[in-house]
Amino acid sequence: MNAPSAFPEAAANQTIINGLSVDVEDWFQVGAFETVIERADWDGLTMRVERNVAEILELFAKANAKGTFFTLGWVAERYPALIRSIADQGHEIASHGYDHERVFNFTREQFAADIAKAQAILEDTSGQAIKGYRAPSFSIDQRTPWAFDVLAEAGYAYSSSVAPVTHDHYGWPQAPRFAFKPVSGSDLIEIPVTTAMVGGRRVAAGGGGFFRVLPYAFSRWAIRQVNTQEQRPAIFYFHPWEVDPDQPRVENAPMRSRLRHYTNLDRMAGKLADLVDDFAFGRMDDVAARELLHAEPWPQGQGA
Repeated sequence: MNAPSAFPEAAANQTIINGLSVDVEDWFQVGAFETVIERADWDGLTMRVERNVAEILELFAKANAKGTFFTLGWVAERYPALIRSIADQGHEIASHGYDHERVFNFTREQFAADIAKAQAILEDTSGQAIKGYRAPSFSIDQRTPWAFDVLAEAGYAYSSSVAPVTHDHYGWPQAPRFAFKPVSGSDLIEIPVTTAMVGGRRVAAGGGGFFRVLPYAFSRWAIRQVNTQEQRPAIFYFHPWEVDPDQPRVENAPMRSRLRHYTNLDRMAGKLADLVDDFAFGRMDDVAARELLHAEPWPQGQGA
């Protein structure tokens, strides 16, 4: 028998509400720079996250859009007033782990400790119950299906930690494109980041660098494809540093990483404004409540 759902029963809604999410981390905490910036040095660097999140909150307020802020515990420790401000404006606070360590670098026990630490900090600073999780760098994949068991045991209601594509930094191309139940006997659901179909092939279309680099018309087309052809919500994500063209430059990072990180930062805010004007968006917990009605078991996602 399944455990009781952590969500209230979702009412049918003809308007598809897409998931709007922000992965709250600073410019120096990204996976692209992890080989050139040590965690021990983070506190000595110029922090931009407070300024950048404030800009995002203003953009969302102008559009009357609500979203989910998947936040590092490390950030919440240092900026508790910022986290409270996000929550007070009606957005969901969810977990991005403590310090952006990828899941495949943990044992089960270490992962459990990481999410417990982040959850305690986020609940204390936000005043919200934390029921959503996103793995840093979408690092729940074929190597770490056991992470779903740990999340279910910890009482999480949903995860949005899988990128069902092939990519050099992440990806689980065999995973379903839409919400699935990865743990037998649990209502925990995984809601993968959005992909579109081009010529019978999956392509990433859920935000981040793809949104910045490619023309806005592609993202608009992809979200419309998911909404109209699949009748499912799109899951969109981005980071606060992506609206910040004035952030410090990491000159000793690999060229590919620098190109991915810095391309079109000056255009991101405008593209985001267009996005939230063109589509209906909402919090991930609300999307999860509706997707729970459609999510099917996917046994391959279960940990052994």
